[in-house]
Amino acid sequence: MTKILILEHSKSMRNSLRERLDFENYSTEATDDETEASELWQRKAFDVMIADSDYRLPEMSDIPTIVITSHPSIPSAVEALKGGAVDYLPMPIDMNRLLGTLRTLSSAAGEGKPDTQITSAPRTRQRRPSARQEQMIGRSESIERVRRMIDRVAPSDARVLIMGENGTGKELVARSMHLKSARRDGPFVEVNCAAIPAELIESELFGHEKGSFTSAVRQRKGKFELADGGTLFMDEIGDMSLSAQAKVLRALQENKITRVGGDKDISVDVRVVAATNKNIRDEISRGNFREDLYHRLSVIVIHVPPLRERKGDVELLVDHFIDDICKSRGRNAITVDEQAMAELSSMPWTGNVRQLRNAVERLTILCNDRITADDVRAYCLD
Repeated sequence: MTKILILEHSKSMRNSLRERLDFENYSTEATDDETEASELWQRKAFDVMIADSDYRLPEMSDIPTIVITSHPSIPSAVEALKGGAVDYLPMPIDMNRLLGTLRTLSSAAGEGKPDTQITSAPRTRQRRPSARQEQMIGRSESIERVRRMIDRVAPSDARVLIMGENGTGKELVARSMHLKSARRDGPFVEVNCAAIPAELIESELFGHEKGSFTSAVRQRKGKFELADGGTLFMDEIGDMSLSAQAKVLRALQENKITRVGGDKDISVDVRVVAATNKNIRDEISRGNFREDLYHRLSVIVIHVPPLRERKGDVELLVDHFIDDICKSRGRNAITVDEQAMAELSSMPWTGNVRQLRNAVERLTILCNDRITADDVRAYCLD
């Protein structure tokens, strides 16, 4: 089981993180004291540390560290990531992003589930996620078209550009393609191009050599190397800087990368699947995105429909989320009144499937055994 050390001043934040990560089947220890953290580190082989940016623990720098902060800034993000942090998260913490980073670390070490030790082996293979975990819910014609595209495209090594609004399930489409491809036993590595400062995106993608810049205390592999033999999912590709786009283009053309501060070409065998919520054609006309990179990435384009265009799938999604959430929390199933379901189906869901799932989770927490229309109006009109 993956062991996580949490070092955070706030007791409520420590408890919140422990509760959620324990629920996700991670093993956690938490403290607000640096000395105690060092003692815990010496006694146990932790796989990851989550630490407030106010702490400085150079003797523990060999642990993959996720830095969290209540006062985020670009300079502090640059300092943290150049110092070896694997991610930098502002508070309130985006739990989806935190869990995604933990999954990526697990994938890089060789397993895709949290019951593995991240630092125990240097492999880059990943256990295949369950079909239930990766299934796409819905019977609408628009979602059926997406399924047919996935089935047809997945067996090839063609690059794919997934387009759609935030929360529509672009990552799910990418994972489904990976699972149905010949690379399904290889790693699935994610990188959110919008979440990484422009100064660090090249190091994140291509890695860096020890001493290549201040605080580069050890060699680090980038996402391209970690995804070797598998799939690299580049989310929010439209937010990448032009200089990084040029290097990605070279990597796609030559199947080679060069670490920051290095002079050696490293061959990589990676299928790149990219995603964006932007209109790339508009970004090209504004000079924000390279047209040649767009053509390299868009051999196949898959449009994921927003939830408002598949209203008939809302009931199926609600039932699926309730079943999944109740089973994971070990509680009895909750029923939804017909009027409550009608209310849910009529809502605009500007945040798409992600917003719907959050609303369903809120209802399962705040309601008893039956969700009514009044509950929906009380808890979902945000």
